[in-house]
Amino acid sequence: MPVAVNSAPSSLAARILDRLPQFAERVLASGLGISASAVDLPADHFVEVLPAIYGCAHAFLHAMAQQREFTRDEVATFVQPVIERHAEDRLPLPLLMEAVHRSAQQVLQEAVAVSGPAEVDQLIEFGSRTLELLMHINLITVEGYAAIEHSIYHPEREARRALCAALVGGQSAEEQAARADTALAEHYSVLAVQVRTDPQPAAAANLVVRRRIRILQRVLDRVSGPTALHTFDGETAVVLLPGVRGWPETGAELATELAEQFGADVVVAETPGTRRESVPEAAHQAAEVAQLARMSGRPTGVYRLDDLLLEYQLTRPGVARDRLAERIEPLHRAPHLMETLDAHLRHGSDRKAAAAEIHVHPNTFSYRLRRIGELTGADPSDPNGSRLLSAALVAHRLSPAPARPVTT
Repeated sequence: MPVAVNSAPSSLAARILDRLPQFAERVLASGLGISASAVDLPADHFVEVLPAIYGCAHAFLHAMAQQREFTRDEVATFVQPVIERHAEDRLPLPLLMEAVHRSAQQVLQEAVAVSGPAEVDQLIEFGSRTLELLMHINLITVEGYAAIEHSIYHPEREARRALCAALVGGQSAEEQAARADTALAEHYSVLAVQVRTDPQPAAAANLVVRRRIRILQRVLDRVSGPTALHTFDGETAVVLLPGVRGWPETGAELATELAEQFGADVVVAETPGTRRESVPEAAHQAAEVAQLARMSGRPTGVYRLDDLLLEYQLTRPGVARDRLAERIEPLHRAPHLMETLDAHLRHGSDRKAAAAEIHVHPNTFSYRLRRIGELTGADPSDPNGSRLLSAALVAHRLSPAPARPVTT
């Protein structure tokens, strides 16, 4: 006869239920603490794992206390979404399997810790049921990885990427279009995407790139349908949207959502309604505009050439551009001064906000500005000097002059 949790408050399962929040945290920590690779992953990569552990453990313990089977379908409810995400990110399967098994070991240790000498039979039953749960999780994990491998990384998706590269490169695209099962359009809206990124540990870099590619594809599928093409590498992309009309709403939505998902500023430059034969030229200009927007510290959003005319002109070859770039050269070996100048140009007269952004005292910030003025000959606190240094910074970043050591 099934026993309800409330009717057996002293049962092993019930005692673990009482300690479940702390229990779940220890299980997660045990699973993630086994690999240097896991330590290097982004902080939010396992954000959904703790709720899944808590929910699955809660349902599992209730089933035990009620003396009923905890079915594979019930396990999948909690586990499958997490497995799918890790498979889409191509988290190494051995790493995940090891984490699962280490977590299972922690579960058994928790059960031993709360059991008494007279509860050997309950402990054996708990261990048997835990091994059965582990078997379900293993099968769901292996099958989930296989399914994702066949769906997301299907050759047709790679063919669509190759088609986009062919169109952007001005190459014959008919054969690639046939392989991708995608009709060529007469016109495309051309979007260039650039993500402002921070360096990632080597162990996590590829995973972060794959995760971003998956997110971009998902967002494109939703905002523009399955006909969008892209060449995203995790930091930059050209996106082709078939049709003659502009896509300002799509571009803005794309930039905003990607920035939210990536946790970084995302700028998008667009050239709408471009004839197919003009895609290479439009893609080059859009990529240049997006790069200018990123280099000049513009916030997340959609930009066109008219939004960056000054910056665009500053990057044209010539003596004036070279002289501007040379103004920043003394700062090239002083990253803290470059960081200070960047913050100053973003915040203007709000020196406290600028100092807070780079985590220094306002007095230290002021000292650094004076040092910048001494090294460059342009006072950043003076409006004319600030404009000159802003222009010089753009020119330097897009065509940096050779740097020489400098004493600061």
